[in-house]
Amino acid sequence: MNADWQNKLYFGDNLDILREYVADESVDLIYLDPPFNSKATYNVLFEEKNGTDSPAQITAFEDFWRWDMAAARAFHQVVTEGPKDVADLLQALRGFLGQNDMMAYLTMMAIRLIELHRVLKPTGSVYLHCDPTASHYLKLVMDAVFGAEYFQREVIWRIGWVSGYKTQAKNWIRNHDTLLFYTKSHEFTFNKEYIPYPPGYTRRDGSKPTGKGIPIEDTWNCHPGDELNSIMIMSFSKEKLGYDTQKPEALLERIIKASSNEGDLVLDPFCGCGTTIAVAERLHRRWIGIDITHLAITLMKNRLRDTFGAELSPYEVIGEPQDLPSARALAQENRFQFEYWALGLVDARPAGDKKKGADKGIDGYIYFRDDDSGEYKSVIVQVKSGHVSVSHIRDLKGVLDREEAQIGAYITLEEPTRPMKEEAAAADFYDPPGLLPAVPRLQILTIEELLAGKKLEYPHIDDVTFKKAPRRNKEKPSSQQTTA
Repeated sequence: MNADWQNKLYFGDNLDILREYVADESVDLIYLDPPFNSKATYNVLFEEKNGTDSPAQITAFEDFWRWDMAAARAFHQVVTEGPKDVADLLQALRGFLGQNDMMAYLTMMAIRLIELHRVLKPTGSVYLHCDPTASHYLKLVMDAVFGAEYFQREVIWRIGWVSGYKTQAKNWIRNHDTLLFYTKSHEFTFNKEYIPYPPGYTRRDGSKPTGKGIPIEDTWNCHPGDELNSIMIMSFSKEKLGYDTQKPEALLERIIKASSNEGDLVLDPFCGCGTTIAVAERLHRRWIGIDITHLAITLMKNRLRDTFGAELSPYEVIGEPQDLPSARALAQENRFQFEYWALGLVDARPAGDKKKGADKGIDGYIYFRDDDSGEYKSVIVQVKSGHVSVSHIRDLKGVLDREEAQIGAYITLEEPTRPMKEEAAAADFYDPPGLLPAVPRLQILTIEELLAGKKLEYPHIDDVTFKKAPRRNKEKPSSQQTTA
């Protein structure tokens, strides 16, 4: 692996990130699972204080695409500046579909796929994950961008067991996703994978087989009970972090092992909860992850830390505020994203969906244990990006009493006033059981202090604010190198 390379996690619109930061023909493998029009919002679930799933679901992003001015501008740019095949296709599609949500989605995907084609190496591969709602349109767009001659396979991935609401369908039960596999040229990296022969397996003539096993086909996990070919994530799986669109690590492991080698660069422009980068890290690949929400960035950082611990390779987060001016800029641009980012500075989970109602004086929670009773205590967090006043501290005291919380944290972009500090000091201390030291019951922390390394004080031997990804060791390095 290139010793000079540092893995990268970007916050921002992946179109802007690709154009600004990712060089031509620098990426070996791209996996993308873009959201599309399921008429739902995808949420990040956090652990409740007793370890169960929280009923409060936090909207990570909305899975809607609208034909608006941004889509119209992207369409104009592709038609006037993009490759002719893509421009011709988009115009034909708009003539057929009209200016609707589907057309907005295809336009926004086309302009991004052009950039992904640019950054892919000549020996590189791309896997576009989609469902049957749009896969037939996306295949046309992929043909136009990458070239129909470089279409390799349509992989069918069986999502899971058929049960519950799926059985209520009025026609054939849909239970699969599609992965469109394209390459940049006819010379591409591919490491064929095999399923070991079952015990006692013989050929039709009765002879015992030789070789590595049965080559894996383009239908994955299509046989219930076939554990060797199983690629799914069960509701009770330890790797499940509560992100609705989370894909199983086994799925990404198969793709990454097949279409890249150790030291290669893997890119996921719709990174979500970070399955691609976690698997790439475990398999000794370099990686780039991009997401448009600070909530997802925080989730990925926690996942990497919990999964790999001291084994985690150094990585850089780009797009997060690094100083006070950039924090102010984020607050002015998007107050919700600023709040999610600020909560991440103290490892707090958001308290609820701000778009769905009042926050009741609570922006975030931290749950912790400070004894062996099994009881979880709480820190209530408020985030302020604007004017601050002593009344805010008095109100936070009232929230602490109402919620029977042990500690309150007030995070502010502005400097607190002297009366605010005096009011906080008057709240006295939280004295935990045992020999753990007492800590101030109400703490004011400025963004500037947190960026400089100051920590929120609370006594804890454990916390369950975020669902913890299971600890995984990296695979032993190998030297397999194959080019098709």
